[in-house]
Amino acid sequence: MTRSDAVPARTTAARRPAWPTTLWLALRAALLTPLLLLAACQPHAAAGLRIAGVEAAPPRFTDGVFIAADGARLPLRRWLPAGAVKAVILALHGFNDYSNSFAAPARLWAARGIATYAYDQRGFGGAPGRGLWAGSAWLAGDAVTASRILRGRYPGRPLYLLGESMGGAVAILAATGAVPGVVAGPGGLPAAEADGVVLSGPAVWGRSTMDLLPKLTLFAGVRLFPSMVLTGRGLHIVASDNMPMLQALARDPMVIKGARIDTIYGVVNLMDDALAAAPHLNLPTLMMYGAHDEVVPRRPIAVFVARLPPDPAHRRTLAYYPKGYHMLLRDLEGPVVAGDVASWVLGRGGALPSRADATQGVKPWPPERLATAGALLATGRR
Repeated sequence: MTRSDAVPARTTAARRPAWPTTLWLALRAALLTPLLLLAACQPHAAAGLRIAGVEAAPPRFTDGVFIAADGARLPLRRWLPAGAVKAVILALHGFNDYSNSFAAPARLWAARGIATYAYDQRGFGGAPGRGLWAGSAWLAGDAVTASRILRGRYPGRPLYLLGESMGGAVAILAATGAVPGVVAGPGGLPAAEADGVVLSGPAVWGRSTMDLLPKLTLFAGVRLFPSMVLTGRGLHIVASDNMPMLQALARDPMVIKGARIDTIYGVVNLMDDALAAAPHLNLPTLMMYGAHDEVVPRRPIAVFVARLPPDPAHRRTLAYYPKGYHMLLRDLEGPVVAGDVASWVLGRGGALPSRADATQGVKPWPPERLATAGALLATGRR
């Protein structure tokens, strides 16, 4: 059984062109402008979901659909190499986004022999319950199920979970099996079948890293106006320096352009769970963060990294991109970031071609922007 954190939709943001604001923009709108709670509301219908005891046909991938454990049909995309598959990535998209968000990096990975699979998570894109929050357990459970399908399809090939933003939080829960409220045992949630995890600006902005006012605002908002939809427009948050990409997202009908307060509440629950799971993330991990990320603040990332377990075997890589924004894989330097991911996956770790790992020894990590140049000089790498 799962904790009931049912809630709905999401966003993504940029400067002026009111392109699809992300969850984080909607979240900030809810937290920073309480007067928006006086706006009009919409009806809501999302019930708590159950993981244990689901009766359905065996989960599987078809050409364009991931049929989940409960029979839900989640749109599936894949980018395959022309030749032999050297490694596999299961990519989990961010809030209000959908599986097509990985099209550009996945083509680069395919050219290097890496197969990429991505599906629309419940409540997003073309998946069932669009605009409604399915709950952390279902999202993580789907990722675990998909990883098992891929393990069976590609035996002997290294398999990695990759999560961007909200997808990063889902990947953390799937990789650790740490979903509060899920019954342990055969009907519960096991850990994903994965050889490592790649996290790009993961959503770990849990309540323990928030100020009191935002927490109180969200507490009141979800109880008084749960179905109110917020967009976060006018906050001038820059999610990427790739303006053509952001403008294309604004025109894409598959990208959700707003978020209900109860959905925001559900995502904050997810971020709480992901932050709490940090001590259990023992898999090799590539953690990526951009110096200009205005969506997930630096502080929760630093808290998350500080809580990760000891790494005596040096299986963890911390990559800091001085020119990077929140949407690292789609920024103007996205091909550089995607190249780092490919090298890390194929090399099972090791130094990154871009040298984004040059600041790995800085504590706390990620470094302050002004400290980055000094850290690079100290390591003799520019």
